[in-house]
Amino acid sequence: MTEIDIPELALVALVGISGSGKSTFAREHFRPTQVLSSDYFRGLVADDENDQSASADAFDVLHYVAGKRLAAGRLTVVDATNLQPHARAGLIKVAREHDVLPVAVVLDVPEALAWERTQDRADRPFGRQVLTRMHRDLRRSLGQLAREGFRKIHVLRGVDEIAAASVRYEKLFNDKREVTGPFDIVGDVHGCRAELETLLETLGYALSRDDAGRPVNAVHPQGRTAVFVGDLVDRGPDSPGVLRLVMGMVAAGTAICVPGNHEQKLARKLNGRNVQPTHGLPETLEQLAREDEAFTAEVRTFIDGLVSHYVLDGGRLVVAHAGLKEAYQGRASGRVRSFALYGETTGETDEYGLPVRYPWARDYRGSAAVVYGHTPTPEPEWINNTICLDTGCVFGGRLTALRWPSRELVAVPAAREYYAPARPLVPAVETRPDQGLDLADVTGRRHLDYGYGRTTVAAENAAAALEVMSRFALDPATLVWLPPTMAPCSTSTHEGYLEHPATAFADLRAAGVGTVVCEEKHMGSRAVVRVSRTGTGDAIWTRTGRPFFDAERNTALLADVRAAAAKLFTELDTEWLLLDTELLPWSAKAGGLIRERYAGVGAAGRAALPAALSVLQQVAGRGLDVSGLRERLELRVAEIDGYSAAYRAYVQPTDGLDGVTLAPFAVLAGAGVSYATKDHGWHLELADKLVAADPVRFTPTRRMVVDLGDPAAEQAATDWWLALTAAGGEGMVVKPYAGLGVTDAKGRLVQPGVKCRGREYLRIIYGPEYTRPEQLDRLRQRSLGRKRGLALREHGLGLAALDRLAQGAPLWRIHELVFAILAAESEPVDPRL
Repeated sequence: MTEIDIPELALVALVGISGSGKSTFAREHFRPTQVLSSDYFRGLVADDENDQSASADAFDVLHYVAGKRLAAGRLTVVDATNLQPHARAGLIKVAREHDVLPVAVVLDVPEALAWERTQDRADRPFGRQVLTRMHRDLRRSLGQLAREGFRKIHVLRGVDEIAAASVRYEKLFNDKREVTGPFDIVGDVHGCRAELETLLETLGYALSRDDAGRPVNAVHPQGRTAVFVGDLVDRGPDSPGVLRLVMGMVAAGTAICVPGNHEQKLARKLNGRNVQPTHGLPETLEQLAREDEAFTAEVRTFIDGLVSHYVLDGGRLVVAHAGLKEAYQGRASGRVRSFALYGETTGETDEYGLPVRYPWARDYRGSAAVVYGHTPTPEPEWINNTICLDTGCVFGGRLTALRWPSRELVAVPAAREYYAPARPLVPAVETRPDQGLDLADVTGRRHLDYGYGRTTVAAENAAAALEVMSRFALDPATLVWLPPTMAPCSTSTHEGYLEHPATAFADLRAAGVGTVVCEEKHMGSRAVVRVSRTGTGDAIWTRTGRPFFDAERNTALLADVRAAAAKLFTELDTEWLLLDTELLPWSAKAGGLIRERYAGVGAAGRAALPAALSVLQQVAGRGLDVSGLRERLELRVAEIDGYSAAYRAYVQPTDGLDGVTLAPFAVLAGAGVSYATKDHGWHLELADKLVAADPVRFTPTRRMVVDLGDPAAEQAATDWWLALTAAGGEGMVVKPYAGLGVTDAKGRLVQPGVKCRGREYLRIIYGPEYTRPEQLDRLRQRSLGRKRGLALREHGLGLAALDRLAQGAPLWRIHELVFAILAAESEPVDPRL
């Protein structure tokens, strides 16, 4: 049996004369969807599979479909004679455009047998001379395939060999998706052996040494695997020592390594090629000269065997020296290897005479995290699910590793500067000359690592957010923060209640929170207010970034807030403040919604149900028993009355700004500072000062602080909630008292607050009849997981936006987080939650 090894992703060209059995071979060894037949495509474009005049168009379409399949990572087989160099050249071109290996499978059968088969087919009306010419072309082709660019060539001679052949798929060298780690990915070492030893020991590895005391292996007790991003050599004091250790680890299976451009240059030199002795190569050659020839030969073999990049952990992780675009991941070509080694340049040089790197990470939208080095940066930073770990150890910086999948960074400082950098260390993604926004920052599928977590913004969600932002929102320069969504407490099993304080307290207690603050939940419209001493940049916006009122009323409202905040500017020593508030009453902003969605239901019920009861009364007067139906309608009347009363509680007359108030509950940020770390007592104390300064414009937020270890305190808060909601209040929000960024024992963000809404208020949300036992039983099956996940994600994005705002980050860095919050709001979640 002859085994044909074919890469799992390749363009396979079947080569053979008519009658050689190509179609039969394809049918037996490949799936029908994998095979593209030239005959079939001639039929598509000309309604005749034998119309040779349609061949050019047919192959145009075939090449197009082949390209689409290869772009999607699908094996593609071309069933055609492929006897002419120009025909094969087209296939080679398609393979190279998609960075896959071209493979030729030649079916070489005797011409006489092929002619015999051809004569039996009515759809092959050509003479023997045509077949003779094909056979002659085949003979010529056998010696040309390798020169044309086919990377694998399998020649099957004779019927028996073809019949006995079997196809075996082989993984590409860079495909290690089955290796799942955990990993410790190490940035550019550049001959800094001592720092590498220190870093490995810090990561928990135990070093092994040879008789001369030199490190030759390192093993982690938990079975972790080290991954080196390349540039092990040059510039540093001990490149041979680094090579000896890394080669030993790779040989022992405790490490994986990809090549860097410095290894590539060293290999060319060791293989006798003419290279420029620059950028630290002379130092490495001098150090290797002190080693024996056997070691140098091992180094040459080791570097020659390194693969350009690796796809790891089920495709979730890609490691390449200079990074790798999504289209190149898991591919094999000279272009892919070049990008992995050197990255991409703009063709320009900077003031130091060095090439300007193209910031490919800014455009990256792939789902796999890409970890790389190559371009020294003072601080590693996640950019669109990519991170550069070269922190310039050899230049006096640090040697950095990334723990995967936890994404924890571990670094050790360089003992000294071993080599002077040609230019100062700069961020991997250069700072823009201005702080303007770019459409590319917020469109398409994007990955964000924002310090409090990671998220993917789907392209369709980004499009929805862009629609809102471009048509309705304020100037993006103003929108430095959007309020995150809020999740409800767990569903209650208390009789008659869907939400109850007991479950809210249990939720936060389970997250490890000991003390909470229960804040009155104002039924209004969430409002973010930026106000300054001078009035410059002042604005008030909704949770979707829209202005609240017309310009005249906004200006007047902001003037009131600015006057009330005058003492806070001095107390906090800031020029401006960002406030989280609720604008009241609800009807001031939601009047149209109330009329169209809620009032209509109440009006219809109040009009129809009494009339129906009147009819039933007349029917009963005639001796018919309609008591059951009457009871149901009377219950319905009571439910409609309760429903109407629920929403009417939040409808109050306003005239301009008369009757409009703000209920502040958090002071989010000031000039150069985020107040997210302050506890809620601090925030509410400042809110009280605003109320005291202007009790007409501001409404206080009532609250209780509760020790979750004290049942009596919980009961007191429950009683407070019952009284609050019985008086028409919406309910309360239960928050960790310690502040906005509270984490659990595992370092994960805790819900910033869970809302616990009153029994009657929920009629607005779930309908007039929701308190019926059968309805409550059904509603208790509601799923909260998606809503809670969304709330935590938006909360983390909001915290990160406040951090970047305080740090003075460019606007686009802040706004990509704000935009992600708005995009998350378009995810399908039960709106009643």
